[in-house]
Amino acid sequence: MIQKRNTKIIAKTVLYTFLALSAFAANSVICRLALKEKAIDPGLFTSIRLISGALVLVLLVFLSRSDRSSYSKGSWVSGFILFLYAAAFSYAYITLETGTGALIVFGAVQITMIAYSLVTGYKMSVYEWLGVVLSIAGFIYLMLPGAKAPSISGFVLMSISGISWGLYSIRGNNSKNPLNETAFNFLRATPFLMLLLFFVAKDINASTKGILLALLSGTITSGIGYTIWYMALKELTSIQASIVQLFVPVLAAIGGVIFVGELISYKLVIASLMILGGIFLLIIGKTRVKTNS
Repeated sequence: MIQKRNTKIIAKTVLYTFLALSAFAANSVICRLALKEKAIDPGLFTSIRLISGALVLVLLVFLSRSDRSSYSKGSWVSGFILFLYAAAFSYAYITLETGTGALIVFGAVQITMIAYSLVTGYKMSVYEWLGVVLSIAGFIYLMLPGAKAPSISGFVLMSISGISWGLYSIRGNNSKNPLNETAFNFLRATPFLMLLLFFVAKDINASTKGILLALLSGTITSGIGYTIWYMALKELTSIQASIVQLFVPVLAAIGGVIFVGELISYKLVIASLMILGGIFLLIIGKTRVKTNS
């Protein structure tokens, strides 16, 4: 009976994880598809994405059976970081291809969280240092002049997006109610969105297709996607969660080929192997430290 219950839990976790990772990758594909074809401008895309995501998340919060007396209202700092992540993400995809953008953002997330660990006193093993060096080398190779090298502006913006998401994740590590905090952080990002729209008002343009893509990104792949991810995290260790997220750039690159008509370059493949290989060494290093302690 216990074995049967464990099998069901594993099956649900695998399903939730796959759906969540697909949602993360879909965000890259949808954003790139909307901005490459200029179906909508980045500022309006970001605004529709976060506001529609907030509405879905708040609805899910009030439909849940959690104790409403313990609701967290999020924080303004997290709301601003969330806004910065989403805005930089959108503007970066004006020039970056889908797989390249996903690789940069998830690489930046990992580097941010590693840096935070070092600052707070964590001592890295030899494997982890090798992983850092290999990942940084992969980014340098990706940025070398030549065919398919990403634009400097796109790289910087997507790096800012990744750093922001890394900081947002760090701030949410001790969250008692991640769904609830995320919903209110989405709402707290709204004033910053209004400020963005004020400064880019003259550039605002959107087609029906662009608005629908932004709504799809906000409600399904962001709002519901994040919720499914929290469901998966209940049964995943932090190391397992780190490992499975390595598949997002791969899924995003495949989605870019299928839906956006992009080509996968040798430079992207080699850089991906270097960066993801470096992150894998980091995970091995953390596992060995925990095993020995």
